[in-house]
Amino acid sequence: MSMMQNIQNKMESTLVPFATKLNSQRHVAAIRDAFTLVFPLTLAGSLIVLINYAILSPDGFIARLLHLGTLIPNLTDYQAVLSPVLNGTSNIMAILVVFLTAYKLAEANGGDKILSAVCAIGVFFILYPNYVADAQGSQALPIGFLGAQGLFVALIVGLLVGEFLTKLQRCKKLSIKMPDVVPPAVAQSFNLLIPIIIVLVVASLVNYGFGFIDENGVNQVIYNVIQQPLSSLGGNIFTIILFVIVQQFLWIIGIHGPNTLGAVRGLMFSQLNVANLTYYGEHGTTVGAPFPVTWMSINDTFGNIGGSGATLGLIIAILLIARKDKQQSEIAKLALAPGLFNINEPLIFGLPIVMNPIYLIPFILAPVACNIFGYFCTMIIKIIPPAVVDVGWTTPGFLMPFLGSGATSYLALIVGIICIVISTLIYLPFVKAAAVSNLKAAERLEN
Repeated sequence: MSMMQNIQNKMESTLVPFATKLNSQRHVAAIRDAFTLVFPLTLAGSLIVLINYAILSPDGFIARLLHLGTLIPNLTDYQAVLSPVLNGTSNIMAILVVFLTAYKLAEANGGDKILSAVCAIGVFFILYPNYVADAQGSQALPIGFLGAQGLFVALIVGLLVGEFLTKLQRCKKLSIKMPDVVPPAVAQSFNLLIPIIIVLVVASLVNYGFGFIDENGVNQVIYNVIQQPLSSLGGNIFTIILFVIVQQFLWIIGIHGPNTLGAVRGLMFSQLNVANLTYYGEHGTTVGAPFPVTWMSINDTFGNIGGSGATLGLIIAILLIARKDKQQSEIAKLALAPGLFNINEPLIFGLPIVMNPIYLIPFILAPVACNIFGYFCTMIIKIIPPAVVDVGWTTPGFLMPFLGSGATSYLALIVGIICIVISTLIYLPFVKAAAVSNLKAAERLEN
């Protein structure tokens, strides 16, 4: 029996039963169902991002390939036509998820679904950062935590409200009984009035307590706790691997990893990237670049093929061996076009990868392995030049080593393709395990 088969059998005997049991737990099921319901909007937002940044941006891969910036001088003006779509999709992801998580959990608990979901939105904004004054002195609500950056708090709020409001609803002493002539919707609202007041007051007290730590509340506290320990690290391969591990783990628990660590990475690597570009401009080659190991030259080049988690390999693995699992295969087909341009929200929120125990290991391991392989080829055996040229984040990942190194080494193109193979091989056994788990869950529902 092959080693791969041994690994597969071991996973099916251990990981699949655990994942199946976990996925049937009502809190995990509420999160999964929330992401499933929001998937159409997630996919729509991803396709708009693909059009806006790959085609309508002069720096986009397709725009540069077809010289659209030259053919259409005001190309960027057309981005404004589609940009508002993001405000109604990915940019309000946290609001959608907090509503749907509370709704699905209240449904599982036999509580009032709509009022629980509406109350969850209220609690989310009680805990949200304070209004800030704009240039005209008007008060404005910062939007940074309305999208994927606010997902972690949204999930926690949705679960807590969906759980405890339902329990308070069952306490007859807290209900206000209305006469029979009162319409049912009004009567139900009054029935939950006191429990809702209790939940909102508790949320206000929690927000007040977090205000002593940071005036912008719980969202900012979480981000500060994550960012501060990483801010003093230096730029080397070990730092990059650590950033990758933390970033991918944050995604798994519902925190936007790249955005969370973006500010710290910017402080750490931006000056190095500028020095590298200056060198390339002066010498016409990336060979001998002063800082060959940066986030851009390693992770963006080798570990981000398909998006965070090197998920183009995940798509390929699903299409290769999980065609019977309609849930995964259909999502993989829809995610393929965005994934070629490193947009993988359809996978992260559609499968989902968030809160999915089966994909925890490969989602972290695949980019780490690709980064180490890329570092080995660039810095140890030095068969390809460093990829220090910024070629745009929508450039298909497997082309990054080739174009990022000045498009002079065709061996770099082969290295990019090998990275896809590495990530695919890492994802394969986990895709198989997820397919087995999904098929067993489907059989249970049918019976």
